[in-house]
Amino acid sequence: MYFQYPITALFSVFAFAFGLIIGSFLNCFIWRLYKEETLGGRSYCPQCRHLIEWFDNIPVLSFLFLRGRCRHCREKISFQYPLVEIVTACLFWLAFRNDYLSPQFSWLLIRDWLLIATLVIIFVYDLRWQLVPTRVIWVMGLLILGLNIFLGISWQVNVFFVAVGAVFYLIQYFLTKKKGIGEGDIWLGAFLGAAFPSGGLLLLIMVLSYGIGSIVSLILVYRSKKKWKSRIALGPFLATGAIITLIWGEKIITWYMGLFSGR
Repeated sequence: MYFQYPITALFSVFAFAFGLIIGSFLNCFIWRLYKEETLGGRSYCPQCRHLIEWFDNIPVLSFLFLRGRCRHCREKISFQYPLVEIVTACLFWLAFRNDYLSPQFSWLLIRDWLLIATLVIIFVYDLRWQLVPTRVIWVMGLLILGLNIFLGISWQVNVFFVAVGAVFYLIQYFLTKKKGIGEGDIWLGAFLGAAFPSGGLLLLIMVLSYGIGSIVSLILVYRSKKKWKSRIALGPFLATGAIITLIWGEKIITWYMGLFSGR
């Protein structure tokens, strides 16, 4: 049924290809954000700083053709690059598949693609450097908040859930004496409130992120990769929970409620 109409299949392919391109851009953006560099200018190898030609900058394919090494210095290219490109492409395709029947398809898809891109940045940035990119959260949070209002969600509801998300982590921040989570996580909570102005969806994000985080933490401790008191970045788990909720949240909640309704 999904591929019944050729135009839908064509746009589906475009969504995946566009996701590959955006994923490549996100890799560059994440690195330059960390290095506090401008986005202007061509991409370069982080090891030898040699400028990368366009044919060595094709998402996924260039990594395969170069066998994961820089053409000039032969240093290994991080698997982060093709993984981010492929994951972003898959998520863009899934978002398109979710939104294409909506009456507000265009604006809804733009919002969801912006949200996915932001969550990918948060995931990678916090995983690598245990820092939450607050500047990105501020800008994208305001933009997504504006799009939600444009899509018909009242600003009062949006602002309420921004406060709910922020306060939830602010309480944890003080209860753990500023050691359990960082200030960036408070801003991340506010961002999630802006992106998901729904009590059910926000709760699902928390359940998923803390559940996944607990499982991963136990595995790391079991394999002696971490100690019980080691600090583990929260951002990647929140981003993962938010992505799952964005794509499958309504279906998960419907399934869960169905357990109690006997259907």
